[in-house]
Amino acid sequence: MNPVTEESVQSKFKLLSPIFDEKTRRSWAAAEAKSLGRGGASLVSRATGLSRTTIHQALKEFSDQSRRTGDGHRVRARGGGRKSILATDSTVLADLERLVDPSSRGDPESPLRWTCKSVRELAKALDGQGHKIGRQKVAHLLAKLGYSLQANRKKNEGAQHPDRDAQFQYINDKVTAFQERGQPVISVDTKKKELVGDFKNGGQEWQPKGSPESVRVHDFVDKELGKVNPYGVYDPVANLGWVSVGVDHDTAEFAVETIRRWHRKMGLELYPTATELLITADGGGSNGHRVRLWKVELQKFANETGLRVHVCHFPPGTSKWNKIEHRMFAHISMNWRGKPLTSHEVIVNLIGATKTSTGLRIAAELDTNRYEKGTKIRESDLAELNIERAVFHGEWNYSIMPKCSS
Repeated sequence: MNPVTEESVQSKFKLLSPIFDEKTRRSWAAAEAKSLGRGGASLVSRATGLSRTTIHQALKEFSDQSRRTGDGHRVRARGGGRKSILATDSTVLADLERLVDPSSRGDPESPLRWTCKSVRELAKALDGQGHKIGRQKVAHLLAKLGYSLQANRKKNEGAQHPDRDAQFQYINDKVTAFQERGQPVISVDTKKKELVGDFKNGGQEWQPKGSPESVRVHDFVDKELGKVNPYGVYDPVANLGWVSVGVDHDTAEFAVETIRRWHRKMGLELYPTATELLITADGGGSNGHRVRLWKVELQKFANETGLRVHVCHFPPGTSKWNKIEHRMFAHISMNWRGKPLTSHEVIVNLIGATKTSTGLRIAAELDTNRYEKGTKIRESDLAELNIERAVFHGEWNYSIMPKCSS
């Protein structure tokens, strides 16, 4: 059964209004409000423009049988009753719109430009301009103007790099070429840090009715358990993932150590004859294209494995297109929603238990190593890199070749 919406009530009211007199109008509104239950009077009020006082009065008439005779059937002459505020105050609508949207329609120095635009504050501001109006009427007028309560929505990605699309095409061509040759391609990134302990975790799960799992009221870091940094490696061809759950700092050394563990425990079995590895990564964070330590650690990895390591970074502001975000991390978050992450073991087990109907499987392991922040990389260290930069945006696209030990 579809829920009754404000729009559906408004549509019915418009159809019936021509045949309503005052009595039947308020009676119909009260009947609709009563059928909707809690919050019904407010919804019908917004949809019809009738005040909640009128609707509640009609509801009272329903419950008082004596009201159904005599005065209960009184109908005022057409045009009787209080005049609409729009009929008596011709400027209130324009003044309200200037207050609620000062940046595009009004004065940038509006008194509400830097305050919460609640109906109470709007009514107070209008009163200061000489309009006698209550907060409920402000809500009705806002609905009339086409406004509704809205939350922020993440859509703006900031300024786009002029070569954004070209870089996406470059990455796509590179990935396709590697896959055709049977060489491994991985997507890497850090999942957000998580508090360890009996803290609230967003989402819900089935529990005996009235017996939700108790968690702490305040999200203060547990000094003993601290936080964890899950760093992930995702193979889009095999639809397999690896996550190292770090207990120390999220550094480039930790990122490359995770890639090393993936290669040792998963990659070698999947690609025993591989000679190359393509890594797609965000442009910032511990694996950012400006991070010197990232390249130095990748050089060590290349030397150890004998692999030519190719890296392609996503252009600025496009991290959401990284495959690991929606093909692996999203499913991990779904799997542990509503479950307090009470220990390192719980976190590793929840990640490792993440599966999907399309075949995603993830292995996870706790990384208890310590990774120092602020490691300084000298120019001489960079000079030792066996790196080749692509002609197209060499800062984003480069290869690190293994160096033969002498």
